[in-house]
Amino acid sequence: MSLHPTDLPAEEPLVLGPLLRYVDDTSATVWVRTADTATVTVTRDGRSWSSPTFRVHGSHYALVVCDGLEPGTDHPYEVAVGGETVWPPPGAPESRIRTLDPDRHPYLAFGSCRTMGSHDVAGNTEHGVDALRSLGVALRDDAAAGRPDLLLLLGDQVYADTTPHPELELFMRSRRSLEEPPYDEIKDYPEYDELYRLAWSDPVIRWVLSTLPSAMIFDDHDIRDDWNTSWSWRQDIRATTWWQERIVSGLASYWVHQHIGNLSPADLAEEEVYRHVLEHAAARPEGEAGEELDLTDRLDDLAARADAQPETYRWSCTREVGDCLVVLLDSRAARDLQPGHRSMLDDVEMRWLDDTLRGGHRHVLVGTSLPFLLPPGLHDLEAMDEAVAQGAYGRRAARLAEKVRRVIDLEHWAAFNVGFDEVSEMVMSLARGERGPAPATVTFLSGDVHNSYIAEVTDPAQYGAHSRVLQAVCSPIRNPMPRAVRVVMSMLTRSLVRPMRFLTSRSERVPDPAYPWTVTEGPWFDNNIALLRVVQGGLELTWVTGVVDGDTDRPTLRKVYGTHIDARAAEDAGPGADRGGPRRRLPTPVA
Repeated sequence: MSLHPTDLPAEEPLVLGPLLRYVDDTSATVWVRTADTATVTVTRDGRSWSSPTFRVHGSHYALVVCDGLEPGTDHPYEVAVGGETVWPPPGAPESRIRTLDPDRHPYLAFGSCRTMGSHDVAGNTEHGVDALRSLGVALRDDAAAGRPDLLLLLGDQVYADTTPHPELELFMRSRRSLEEPPYDEIKDYPEYDELYRLAWSDPVIRWVLSTLPSAMIFDDHDIRDDWNTSWSWRQDIRATTWWQERIVSGLASYWVHQHIGNLSPADLAEEEVYRHVLEHAAARPEGEAGEELDLTDRLDDLAARADAQPETYRWSCTREVGDCLVVLLDSRAARDLQPGHRSMLDDVEMRWLDDTLRGGHRHVLVGTSLPFLLPPGLHDLEAMDEAVAQGAYGRRAARLAEKVRRVIDLEHWAAFNVGFDEVSEMVMSLARGERGPAPATVTFLSGDVHNSYIAEVTDPAQYGAHSRVLQAVCSPIRNPMPRAVRVVMSMLTRSLVRPMRFLTSRSERVPDPAYPWTVTEGPWFDNNIALLRVVQGGLELTWVTGVVDGDTDRPTLRKVYGTHIDARAAEDAGPGADRGGPRRRLPTPVA
């Protein structure tokens, strides 16, 4: 059944969505953008829940909380705007809300970095086949295929610093000159609004986001490339005439389109801006729409404060999926950029993470846009650059190192060594069972680097750990790395590891990691989305890519790589033990 005739024009009551966002065993939230003030109603299994829209910079949104659901149930739902059923549109497959079942093994999908572009031959030639869209086609066309319990989108859902879409360029030119700052980059909230609309309007993408629960966190391109690289980067960008409007608009639009959907109903009731939405809705006369709440000023104030004082607002959040803890960690806005105390997380965010990483879960999954465990050669390069940029070898060398890290994006966890060391100790404390029963694995899930790989702390048992500590990276969903850069990344992953370690180990000013790791598999450079299944005794990880065989409307999935992580090995593996699963490229199609 094709979705393509059902692409909805903007003048229809439903402009964007629905997006199925938070789902647990008894509740779910559904997000929409509407054309006008309205009451939005979600109906599932004979029950209905409603919410009035709220307004931000002239656009209208609603987040409908569906509560009192039964665990482990799976039913289609409909969306009505102002009493008119608008979803699913005629001829489209149904969207479903499936609540969590404590007896079901958790199943997640994750990835990052998805550029816009057409899905015809020209678009696929430029951007590659969209892996998320390919997964959507597979799920849409095979009713028997298992659906993930959660889709983790780990950064760069939108690219605010480029204009790759002709409709977006036309929209921007209709409002201002692109020959003036910020030129062809996003300027303000309405342009962000249009950017999100175009990124999520493809019919297949729209359907898959309507039926897979999702959690999302930003990375730099959601705001701007190299966002919060360093103190001097921040000072330079603040000196421009357009940055303040950009950062406020970027964070405000992120709050609307991504952040509030990450939160549970209980968290929404405590969120400092969203609680006004709930209070306004509760004060309405029963059965009446009432006046629409305008959040523009409150939200802009929050965004400005969150940028100027990041410790005052937390974008990170958690979810529990079965017996797994999922931590969605902000590694962009919460940075402490003070020279001499650079950390990926400020003190408040670090305390929150310290309190959150507790035992008692079978697996702990930490979703952070930037890989925590980079390929060792790249980690050493970034650690070396940070030491030089901090003045370890004089001011002239520091200025050069600052330029280098901006040009080639040396701003991952390794470039914030204070925070890297703190989080490393937290994780190993968790793995040793010092925070409650140790999980079988602690697995970082990340994107950003436009290649995919698996890394693992080498023989954690020698540090008293009972958990395997891993890094799984999936990037990009749709934004392939240039071939020349692929060669460099492969070298930093393999052939340059020992030379970089030799250089850094001979400098007292470049810290050595306390818990070394190796890249066990990868890198590979396909457009990917990764699938993570909890299975008896461990995890199954599979990377899949989209393949077009003539019909661009119906891409298929091809398995790029798959492995089994044997968590039982964590109990008895000592130094030198075999800790891997199957290690081979698997080009066979996914059933």
